[in-house]
Amino acid sequence: MEISFGLIIILSLVFYFILYVVIETAVRRGIDSSKTNGLIEELYKKVREEE
Repeated sequence: MEISFGLIIILSLVFYFILYVVIETAVRRGIDSSKTNGLIEELYKKVREEE
């Protein structure tokens, strides 16, 4: 059973693309739900009100 080198490259690229999408989504959800993000939004609103 021989697997061509091109097939290995294509499957690797697909795997890493899927992995990138999963990690990117997890990071976005983590940032959106974090307390730090909420504090930054509150601070931004106060700064905008003072201007």
